[in-house]
Amino acid sequence: MTDHVYRLSEIVGSSTTGVDDAIRNAIRKAAETVRHVEWFETQEIRGHVVEGDVAHFQVRLKIGFRVED
Repeated sequence: MTDHVYRLSEIVGSSTTGVDDAIRNAIRKAAETVRHVEWFETQEIRGHVVEGDVAHFQVRLKIGFRVED
């Protein structure tokens, strides 16, 4: 097994339907431009309220991606 080195990046995902979708949206979008995304960690969950109802869910994530050898 090879030892790996990882770099962290912080991103925010959003969704009108829920926290799970916000996380998945963020990971999918990051994976379009960042290679070797291998894990994530949620840092904060927040939302946007409009007229007394939740309009958007936002999740701040740290993503770990493997640095190439």
